[in-house]
Amino acid sequence: MKKTVFEGIATALVTPLTKDGIDYDAFGKLIDWQIDEGIDGLVVCGTTGEASTLTDDEHKAAIKFAVERAAGRTPIIAGTGSNDTAYAEELTKYACEVGVDGVLLVTPYYNKATQKGLVKSFSLLADVASAPVILYNVPSRTGVNMTPNTLYELSAHPNISAVKEASGNISAIAETISLVGDNMDVYSGNDDQIVPILSLGGKGCISVLSNPLPKLTCDICRKFFAGDVKGAAEIQLKMLPLISALFSEVNPIPAKSAMAAMGFCEEYLRLPLTVMEEPHKAVLFEEMRKAGIKF
Repeated sequence: MKKTVFEGIATALVTPLTKDGIDYDAFGKLIDWQIDEGIDGLVVCGTTGEASTLTDDEHKAAIKFAVERAAGRTPIIAGTGSNDTAYAEELTKYACEVGVDGVLLVTPYYNKATQKGLVKSFSLLADVASAPVILYNVPSRTGVNMTPNTLYELSAHPNISAVKEASGNISAIAETISLVGDNMDVYSGNDDQIVPILSLGGKGCISVLSNPLPKLTCDICRKFFAGDVKGAAEIQLKMLPLISALFSEVNPIPAKSAMAAMGFCEEYLRLPLTVMEEPHKAVLFEEMRKAGIKF
C-alpha cells in the first residue's frame, strides 16, 4: 500500500500578495494560524494560490518558505503542474529537493492532451519526483478530463499516490475508486462533495472553504471518520451557502476577499483576476458571519 500524504482536510492556501510581490510576513502568519487551527495539510502554489501568475522565482521561493515555516508540523504539498511538462519537471524536482511532503500535478491546460499523453506526461513527472504525487483533475479549468481508466493506469505507478478529483462527476469518481482500490487515494476537490466522496472511500478534501474556516471544515472529516456520518453531513449542508459564496466569482477571488477581511492579507490579485464585486462580497460576508467567522 502506498503512503497516504494526508487524511482529512488540506487547505488550498491563498498566497498573500502586494504590488511588490509575495507578503512573506502575512504568508507565515497564515500558515501558523492554519496549523494552530488543526489543519491536516497545506497546498501552496495551487490554483487558489494564484500559481499561474507567480514568477518562477516567486513560485520556488513560496514553496521553500512554506516548507521551512511549517517545519514538519503539517504536510506541505506544492503545486508544480504545468501545461509544459519540462517546466513541471523542473518545478517538481525543486519542490522535492526543498522537502515537500507531496506535489500536486494539474492536467495540462490550453494545449490539453489525449489520455495517452496524460499517462506519458504524469508518468515522466512521477519518475523524477522523490515525494508522492497527487494528480489534479479539474476539467472545468483545464479543458481536459482524466477518465477512470486513465487514473487506473496511472495508479500502477509506485510514486503516484492520489488524485484530487474536481470533475464534479460523482459517477466517474465512484468508478475510479472502484478501479484503483488501495493503489490511489482520492480527495475531493470540491467543498460541496466532501461527504459524498468520503462515503465512497475518499480520504478527504483539498479545500477552499478551509481558508477562512479550517477547524469546522476539518470537523466534517473527523466526524465522518469517527462514525458520525449524520454529524458530518449536517456540517456539509450547513456550509453550502458559504461554499456557494466562495465560488460566486472565479476562485480565488472570493477566498482572497474573505482572508483580507479577516486581516490575513491584502485584497490584492494579479490580472486577469480582479477584486470581488461588491454585491457578491456582501453575500460572502453575510455567509461568513452566519458561519461564526469574526472579522
